[in-house]
Amino acid sequence: MLWHEFTIHTTEEAVEMISNFLHEAGAGGVSIEESGTLNKKRDTSFGQWYEMPLNDIPEGQAEIKGYFSEESPVEQIIAEVKERIGQLHEYGIDTGELRYELKTVNEDDWATAWKAYFKPLKVSERLTIKPTWEDYTPANEAEKIIELDPGMAFGTGTHPTTALCLRTLEKVIRGGEEVIDVGTGSGILAIGAVLLGAKHVLALDLDPVAVSSAKENSQLNGMLDHQITVKESDLLSLLSGDQREDLGVTLPVQVIVANILAEIILLFIDDVYRALEPGGVYIASGIYKNKEDVVQQALKDSGFEIEDVCRDEDWVAFVARKRS
Repeated sequence: MLWHEFTIHTTEEAVEMISNFLHEAGAGGVSIEESGTLNKKRDTSFGQWYEMPLNDIPEGQAEIKGYFSEESPVEQIIAEVKERIGQLHEYGIDTGELRYELKTVNEDDWATAWKAYFKPLKVSERLTIKPTWEDYTPANEAEKIIELDPGMAFGTGTHPTTALCLRTLEKVIRGGEEVIDVGTGSGILAIGAVLLGAKHVLALDLDPVAVSSAKENSQLNGMLDHQITVKESDLLSLLSGDQREDLGVTLPVQVIVANILAEIILLFIDDVYRALEPGGVYIASGIYKNKEDVVQQALKDSGFEIEDVCRDEDWVAFVARKRS
């Protein structure tokens, strides 16, 4: 089968938004390759290793490829995606010197090739991500394994924001908490929270592809329904009473985590505050460094106290507590 491969040369800062645009345009798959230069700082604090060879992508830049079926109206899709990318400057997102490429490729050239580079990855003291097609033996009983088949949804643990969130969850989860994961993607944070001791996680996403992926991965880890409930929804719908049944958790909850872009986080900080019990913790991640100050101020304005600021490369995660 032949596919249209639409390549966008942009910045690492713009990767998540543009990837989302491609998914929403109906991409059958999206691949991301960021800078592999020798100058790029690599986090090896937990023994991570990087098999992918170095590339010649300049530091801070990225290549995003979206794959569309041969019968797709690709010229119309490209025009719509370009228009949306052109609007990112309104949100303060630097897309750099954009370049676009389009070519036709065979499915075998891309559909499974990326799996060769997704290896077991130790992301924290206690959590290791293992793709379903790889063999791996835990080093000890304390090491918890997240079985993952990310499919088309974002969240393999290799991106700094995902790894940062998992390490932050490890600091916050004490055992027995009810958690809401907003924008769950592949479900990786929900699975990690349960492995760290959370009682139940409600995983929310507005993208039906992500919802399907999160359910499949929760099932792979033996957690679907009895430890993780996945819903196609947003937080506001829950608070308004539209979806109060079969949530698996009781509002307000003790922990909320959101690994989404800063622009989206800013839209529902007050909703998070309402959904947390007094003393509850909000982990807000997916924040690029140029948005750190505005998100921090918004959290404070909503009544949160900033307990910690965690960083990985150019990305930031806040640990904010609702006042008791």
